[in-house]
Amino acid sequence: MSHVVTIATQIKDPAAIAFACKRLALPAPEFGKHELFAHTVAHGYAVQLPGWTFPVVYDVSTGKAFYDNYGGRWGDAKHLDKFTQAYATEKALMEARRKGYRCTEQSLPDGSIRLAIAVNA
Repeated sequence: MSHVVTIATQIKDPAAIAFACKRLALPAPEFGKHELFAHTVAHGYAVQLPGWTFPVVYDVSTGKAFYDNYGGRWGDAKHLDKFTQAYATEKALMEARRKGYRCTEQSLPDGSIRLAIAVNA
């Protein structure tokens, strides 16, 4: 039986953040206090996206992201979207494998990712 699932992503798992960074060949996330624009400070896991002036900081206790890309002038939102997709993929794979399911992944021409998760027979 096949099911299509839509996931609303909240970024709350430090391990999945690290795997998403590795998947996208980004520097490892750094935990702590991070300065954003105008001396604003955010606490959490900082991810430095390509071409972004400031990191995106994830508070894993709330799932909230803190960033300032100045309407695209300090960072292209497509990189944030790509990171969110990578995180969601890694988190889904982690949870499926933890439950003993078999997983396959396929990158589609439109940039989306199809995951097939099945019970091991």
